Parts: sequence; C-alpha cells; structure tokens
Amino acid sequence: MTFLKSIETCFYKYAEFKGRASRSEYWWFVLFVMICWIIGFALGPVIEIVIGLGLFLPGIAVCARRLHDLDKSGWLQLIQIIPLIGWIVIVIWCATEGQKKKNKYGPPIKLKR
Repeated sequence: MTFLKSIETCFYKYAEFKGRASRSEYWWFVLFVMICWIIGFALGPVIEIVIGLGLFLPGIAVCARRLHDLDKSGWLQLIQIIPLIGWIVIVIWCATEGQKKKNKYGPPIKLKR
C-alpha cells in the first residue's frame, strides 16, 4: 500500500474498528501523523491540538485493525497506558507480520504489488 492510499484508507475508515489493516497501511499512517504533528508544533499550540484531535480517532481505529491482523483484540492497545513498556509492546506487535489465513476478524489482506 502506498503512502497516499494508506492515508485515504485510514480516513475513509476513520471510525471502523472491525476488519484488518496491513503493516504498510498502519506505518504509513503513523508517518503521516508524525509529519502533521511536526507541522502543528511549528505553527503553534492551537493548531497542534486541532491536528491531534483530528487524527486521534483514525489512529485508534487503524491500530485496532492492525492488532486484528495479528488475531489480537483491538482493546490490547490500552497497554500503551503503561509507560515505556506499553509503547514498546505496541511497536513490536504492529511491526509483526499478520496472519496469512482467515481469523475471527476477517480474511487476510490482499496487497496489490
């Protein structure tokens, strides 16, 4: 999945917590969020807050779908509450290759190359 297609998909499915998301979809969206936060930081605190609020729900949704690809519950992203260790666990999980077979969250993702 390309950078722009990933952003388009994440905003199209901004509140969809079912289904699965590929690694590329998740990590391209994380890159987009980081770029937006840097721009927001440079423009001022009000813009940064608006950007953060606008990207919060799509970020939670894509992380839940990414965990579904690993056959894990989306609620497991609450592990991020644990300082440092929680973020490390989420990064490892989201970097792990998803299941290639159907799981309880849906069929495997077919990526076009």
